[in-house]
Amino acid sequence: MGYAWMARALIALIGFSSGFIVAGGVVALIVGLGIVTRYIGITRTADRIFWCEDAIFLGAVAGTLLTVYNLRLPLGEWVLGLGGLFVGIFVGSWILALAEVVNVFPVYCRRLGITKGLSWIVITMALGKVSGSLLGFYMRWGKG
Repeated sequence: MGYAWMARALIALIGFSSGFIVAGGVVALIVGLGIVTRYIGITRTADRIFWCEDAIFLGAVAGTLLTVYNLRLPLGEWVLGLGGLFVGIFVGSWILALAEVVNVFPVYCRRLGITKGLSWIVITMALGKVSGSLLGFYMRWGKG
């Protein structure tokens, strides 16, 4: 019984350190892909860089608190839909940034001989992803 607090403290230290390592890796990936700088460049908000950094930090803290502590916020379904929209935009941006870094689309288009209609291909891929997600939510797939 006397050493139980030491074991708990060691586990807490390992968990805290692991969280720092994973967070550092995610930040390195975001910076390496240039997602933040692209967003700031596209939106022409370089004069408000500190607001962007604060929003990223607060979003990370809020996401951590909501997922680690399984908090429930009774804000209504429209807030859930709005949050889902923002999460979808964020994940889609990550996918496109990663695809751009590894040059997936040019390689596929060159190998398949596609010279026209690339924008339509990307749009149909996005629509397929959205409709598949909506169908999954409607059918409640993944809810054990």
